[in-house]
Amino acid sequence: MVILRLLLSLSTFFGIVLWTVIAEQRLSLYYMSPIIIIALVGIALILLVIRLFKKDVDAFPDSWEAILSSHVHYYRDLSPENQLKFKSRMMLFLSEVSIEGIEIEIEDLDKVLIAASAIIPVFGFSEWHYNNLDYILLYPEYFGTDYEYIEDQSKTRIAGMVGTGHMSNRMILSRHALRLGFSDQEDRYNTAIHEFVHLIDMLDGEADGIPTIIMEHQYTIPWLDLIHKKIDEIYEGQSDIRPYGATNQTEFLSVVSEYFFERPEMLKETHPELYKILSKSFKQNIARPN
Repeated sequence: MVILRLLLSLSTFFGIVLWTVIAEQRLSLYYMSPIIIIALVGIALILLVIRLFKKDVDAFPDSWEAILSSHVHYYRDLSPENQLKFKSRMMLFLSEVSIEGIEIEIEDLDKVLIAASAIIPVFGFSEWHYNNLDYILLYPEYFGTDYEYIEDQSKTRIAGMVGTGHMSNRMILSRHALRLGFSDQEDRYNTAIHEFVHLIDMLDGEADGIPTIIMEHQYTIPWLDLIHKKIDEIYEGQSDIRPYGATNQTEFLSVVSEYFFERPEMLKETHPELYKILSKSFKQNIARPN
């Protein structure tokens, strides 16, 4: 994945050089020709290498259909055509990201739920790659800041996290929390979706609760105003948004995104401004009409 990401960056660089030379016409045609040729050859070679390195995408296993249908109501609500697209996107994700069990065997249910969690927030986009994720480590239970298992409920227990520093491009999930998130899909709580929204937020280079990679500039200030207003309501006990959302802007985004994907109708009715901006950003209007 690191090699492919580097090659994609180089391809983008050559493309920018090519566009700059042609669009701005800073050089005469005589000098432009060799630069254009070099850029085109560079792009072609890089794309060829990417194709050779790229892992084949497996077909969606027939045995997973029942798992997906029974556990993911988001999938059940899709049209037959979009269900096919959803499954295809899941398999593409699984071809790009490795899932490793820590002292557990990865089961089909784990793969289905993780892949579905990854696709749900970005299904409104025709194409999406989590370029900031290479591995997912699945722990059997909750864990601590030193990645140790924690069963004592009086201690701080982590259900999921996105790594930084030496753990960058990695996500850690508790299998218990992963499955719990899909066992009750009306509680507005889904750890895996929460963590994938963090990754979306981080794609612009900063985890700040303002996902500029998907949020149009015109919504940035209204979004910030809403965050502060809604966090105040949480502190005052006047909100049905999970209290953890008041931790900071980053956590607020992920918490209300869980709410958006699990109870869209309720969010639209209770927090219409939040629903509008999230719907525009995720490019999904999933609340069913009354």
